[in-house]
Amino acid sequence: MGSRLAGRTAIITGAGSMQGMGFATARLFAREGASVMLTDLDEAVAAAAAAAIVQEGGIALSRSQDVRQESGWQEMAASMVERFGRIDILINNAGMYYADYISDTPVGMLDRLVEVNVRGAFLGCQTVIPHMRANGGGSIVNISSVAALIGVHRSAAYAATKGAVRAMSKSVALDEAPYGIRCNSVHPGTIETAMVGELLKGDPAAINAATAPIPMGRMGRPEDVANMSLFLASDEASYVTGAEFVVDGGLSIA
Repeated sequence: MGSRLAGRTAIITGAGSMQGMGFATARLFAREGASVMLTDLDEAVAAAAAAAIVQEGGIALSRSQDVRQESGWQEMAASMVERFGRIDILINNAGMYYADYISDTPVGMLDRLVEVNVRGAFLGCQTVIPHMRANGGGSIVNISSVAALIGVHRSAAYAATKGAVRAMSKSVALDEAPYGIRCNSVHPGTIETAMVGELLKGDPAAINAATAPIPMGRMGRPEDVANMSLFLASDEASYVTGAEFVVDGGLSIA
């Protein structure tokens, strides 16, 4: 166990899948001394993920959450303050992906992507900022995507929402800097999560096609993203805000 986040509290959304970036982040934060709240649409998987962290000696709670719902955010924040007394860190990780040409993308799917990826992150920031102001500061990390920085085939709708998260992060950083609140965005490339696994379906040709454009020759691991979020949440990044951090094995520069 480390101490880089000792005495701090963190909310990590979309943290139920034990093969995901959210869980990897929550586990790493707990190992570094933070008390963590894991949220997920599926209450059972969130509880199992939190239990795994507790079994390792960490402090973890779980909660079912639809990040699109304002009331759910308020209830979750209230439970955090009731249990831990404060909110120090927010990792807006929950999101959804959709791939198709823009000509074939239903408008309803765009609306759903906006609700989850943009509205969810917006509500998260809006909810925790008053608590962080009261604490004298805090750190918000919004998980965007490399699709917000470069063109990605068949991803116009998804990329639009992640670009919005990127831009929102900079505005939040500017507004909240006087209050000691930092806000940064992280832009993962192709990461070995359960969601990516479902897309590739273990097909060697599909896996090769996904890794071929990556200069480092492999997909990223959830822990690669978790390590970046840890840096941004810690005092080591105390002078870092409004910035974007790419975790993609060189994909965006290839």
